[in-house]
Amino acid sequence: MAQRYGGKYSPDGSSDQAVTSNGENVASKGNSFRNAKVDPVGARANTMFVPGGVLLLLSLNDGATGLALGGVAAALWTGAAFLLREGLRAEVAFAARKVARKPALPRKILASILTGAGAALAAWKAEPGILIAAVYGLAAMGLHLTAFGIDPLQDKGVEGVDDFQQSRVARAVDEAEAYLSAMRDAALRAQDRELDARVERFQSVAREMFRTIEEDPRDLTGARKYLTVYLQGARDATIKFADIFARSRDAGARKDYLALLDDLEKNFAARTQKMLLEDRSDLTIEIDVLRDRLQREGVQLDRN
Repeated sequence: MAQRYGGKYSPDGSSDQAVTSNGENVASKGNSFRNAKVDPVGARANTMFVPGGVLLLLSLNDGATGLALGGVAAALWTGAAFLLREGLRAEVAFAARKVARKPALPRKILASILTGAGAALAAWKAEPGILIAAVYGLAAMGLHLTAFGIDPLQDKGVEGVDDFQQSRVARAVDEAEAYLSAMRDAALRAQDRELDARVERFQSVAREMFRTIEEDPRDLTGARKYLTVYLQGARDATIKFADIFARSRDAGARKDYLALLDDLEKNFAARTQKMLLEDRSDLTIEIDVLRDRLQREGVQLDRN
């Protein structure tokens, strides 16, 4: 979907810089997208849809057997392209998380296998023979693995945190990410570029909380309502707003929704900051206890 360009010098754009009373420019808080997600599916992955279509077209005049083999090979390649896209997204999501389980389905590896199987069938169609088909299939699978790599094969978590705590955090963050994804999809229906950017900014603040909880799972209990109740409410409100705004372009509804996002962002940021301060306080206590213990054992510490 095409979107009209907007920015500082566009007719309805606003400056990304705020001006202080003494004339100095400061960056707007809207520029903070440190935790924003970028779709990892690029031109390389999308190009993998092309061979299947080309093979199917070339098989139309090859008789029933040739068409059947070409159709199956094209279907395998197309399925591999879909699996590759999802595998790339799962890999990026895994890399962005402090605590994460390996993908239940190794999509990139399966995509390589399907690509090899499709190449083997295409080679058999052109020149029947097990050896030739095997060579082309293994070559295609190897090239696919070299180009796109394999899926994460091990879980990752914070050292010193038991598996039960890691599982709780992983499930909670997965549920919260699902709410954010639904919220983003609903906001896109409103077809408002500024609104899309505003939702992305809130998502960035929310993901900052997710990363904080992953680093210290003890924070999960106090923040659970933010990851469930508040995000579920934000998702529902976004869906209702998008339905209304897409029909009526109601400026009042838009203003109320933006105010809701402001309130949510402030509350999430405040809660994240509180968790960081509590973690720092715990560290200070542990340091003081260790110093006292060392002093009782006759070790002199320089406090400067």
